[in-house]
Amino acid sequence: MKTKEISRVQKIAAKPRVNVVTLGCSKNVYDSEVLMGQLKGNAFNVVHESQQVRTDDIIVINTCGFIDNAKQESIDTILQYSELKEQGKVGKVIVTGCLSERYKPELESEITNVDAYFGTNDLQNILQNIGADYRHELIGERLLTTPSHFAYFKIAEGCNRPCSFCAIPLMRGKHVSTPIDQLVKNAENLVKNGTKELILIAQDLTYYGLDLYGKRNLDELLRRLSDVNGVEWIRLQYAYPSGFPMEILDVMNERDNICKYLDMPLQHITDNMLKSMRRGLTKQKTIDVVNEIRDRVPNIAMRTTLITGYPGETHQDFEEMAQWVEDTKFDRLGCFTYSHEEKTHAHTLVDNVPEEVKQGRADAIMEIQQGISFDKNQEKIGNVYKVLIDKKDGGYFVGRTEFDSPEVDNEVLIDANVDYAAVGSFANVKINAAEDFDLYGQIVK
Repeated sequence: MKTKEISRVQKIAAKPRVNVVTLGCSKNVYDSEVLMGQLKGNAFNVVHESQQVRTDDIIVINTCGFIDNAKQESIDTILQYSELKEQGKVGKVIVTGCLSERYKPELESEITNVDAYFGTNDLQNILQNIGADYRHELIGERLLTTPSHFAYFKIAEGCNRPCSFCAIPLMRGKHVSTPIDQLVKNAENLVKNGTKELILIAQDLTYYGLDLYGKRNLDELLRRLSDVNGVEWIRLQYAYPSGFPMEILDVMNERDNICKYLDMPLQHITDNMLKSMRRGLTKQKTIDVVNEIRDRVPNIAMRTTLITGYPGETHQDFEEMAQWVEDTKFDRLGCFTYSHEEKTHAHTLVDNVPEEVKQGRADAIMEIQQGISFDKNQEKIGNVYKVLIDKKDGGYFVGRTEFDSPEVDNEVLIDANVDYAAVGSFANVKINAAEDFDLYGQIVK
């Protein structure tokens, strides 16, 4: 072993291990990866969500505070590790992220044996607490927790939208775009380490650039990222419908490495719900936006999310939304029940839809979507798609087409008894069977 390598091993061995636990969305995944990259650059032994805890472990819990279920999961996780600390099974517990940003005083008074609470923009303070330096030369460096061939790629922080139900601006602050040159450099660094797919994320992708360049500039960013040698797929998540910059669709058509995929949370469809939610557009405008996107990119896969049980939602509102889902036939759809969040505009309204009604309506929407997904997948049988292989699971390689994002969309299962496929590689796959949310196929040489 070389002298420098011996020195590095000795430094790591002399420090406690840092075990980072990530809860919530892909933005939190990104933040954890940046923290882990800084810690690794400081010669710490850092692991992600290791189940084998050690007595000297520093546990960093990156929490979610978006809705009730997510908050409860975060609280349960904090309690779990604080109990392990009481038992002497871990050394230190640090809490960061959205829940801690939003409820720090309450958490400090209720769970007192946590060593420190930090918010969403406290990276330097977290590092200082652990005994590490914030290293400017590591900006853009990350320790990926996803398979190395794809990475979540955050282009902005915060949100300026006024949605009545959403607490994200309370936890993440105002929209702040990352400069294009820095993002291009970050992409180049990822490609050097084997990343082939960039999944662009932000609270609102389509607002990108207004604060830096005085205009929506996502189209220019897409062109610059598309030009990075080695980037084979670019995927767009979390686009806002009001003021949607249609010019990005031209770039999508121009560039083969930009996936024909768009995640656009629409939340509801009736005029009175959209107005109360402060979404900035009407039912007809929403329909027009969806139709124009599909007209301009005919084979695009559109994903959306909806909310059931928002204050004042009537049975008629729900029936109108259900019919719209049936008529629109989104490629992908998720549905959440409304969560009454403190300090949001909607919290001033009466949360008057019973929980069982909220859930029943969400289940009904997902039942409609299940049928739509089945029909759309049946149409894929016999077609050949370019598939990125994410993992090997038992007797199958498991991958995705350009129309599918990790964890939330279709998976393609491929017989693994072939010697010309590998995790992290692309393959042409002919689909020969399909279910509601899974496709089955064989590799075509």
